[in-house]
Amino acid sequence: MGRAVRRVGAEWARVYGTVRGPLLGRGPRAVPMTLAAVCLTALLYFAQHRPWGEALVRRTGVVRADDPLWRALLHTPLSLCVPAPDLPVWGALAQVLCVFGVAEICLGRPRTLAVAYAATLTGTLYARLGLALGPHRPLGLPPADAHVVDTGPSAAVVGLAVYVGLRHGAYLTAGAVTAAMAAEAALKDNLAGKEHLAAIAGAALLYAAPAALRRTPRRPPPPPPPTAAAACGTACRAGAETGAGPGTGPGGVAGRGPGGRGGRVGRGGGSGRAGGVCARTEPGAATAAAGPGPGTASGRGAAIWVRAGTGARNTAGARGGPGVRPRP
Repeated sequence: MGRAVRRVGAEWARVYGTVRGPLLGRGPRAVPMTLAAVCLTALLYFAQHRPWGEALVRRTGVVRADDPLWRALLHTPLSLCVPAPDLPVWGALAQVLCVFGVAEICLGRPRTLAVAYAATLTGTLYARLGLALGPHRPLGLPPADAHVVDTGPSAAVVGLAVYVGLRHGAYLTAGAVTAAMAAEAALKDNLAGKEHLAAIAGAALLYAAPAALRRTPRRPPPPPPPTAAAACGTACRAGAETGAGPGTGPGGVAGRGPGGRGGRVGRGGGSGRAGGVCARTEPGAATAAAGPGPGTASGRGAAIWVRAGTGARNTAGARGGPGVRPRP
């Protein structure tokens, strides 16, 4: 028991550490949405207990399971701030102030609104499903619940509490909230208790959906098709490895050509290392030109010049003659 208490204290300490900084630094300006929700809840409570406001609240924020679906969907956002008529308003205000304030700082305003609305909408849709199932099934509801006023921030509050607990690693706190709502549904067999469980299920699914999508394996994209320049470069590299190239006379090291033996840059014509000439070359690739010199079949050898960019260098073999000269 003591270990569980310490763990819950550590979970609350993490949430407190997240909330403390913004509250001390900005004060009420850190939770403007929460303060607006508290003021709206108090205003709607005051209005629904006055003759001039009761009809207005009923037409804009009251939801019942026997209403048409389009009307229920239109009333659902405002029903979140309409307190239940049979409960004290201070409880609803305290719930909104505490839970919505923590969620607004920990999750941000857009996500807090999304989770709160999703939890409330899940409870509203569950009421229709329960009535369709009937009272004799596990999740069913009796027909009398179709006329019950289904309003209040409680479904959004429990959904936000569970979502914040799961997101910040406060699993014992989230489990305690879920156990409390399950006990309420078991002890008080009413619409509110079962809607709280539905709201918790909706918030848990909303939390688990992104993680499930991230774990879904994705097929890697196919490799791009090779270009003509890349294919030419591959063919030239293959020729360089085998050393095959056109030769016109006795050559040096390795490589046979169709006209004789071709050396790397020997006295024979052609270069065995170059392995042939590509019809299409990439931009900036080296180009070869033969210069006259001693050692070829006509008594003059071949000198291979490589021009790349603005520079030039002599790649004649070690046995090249004095006939080697730069080529502009």
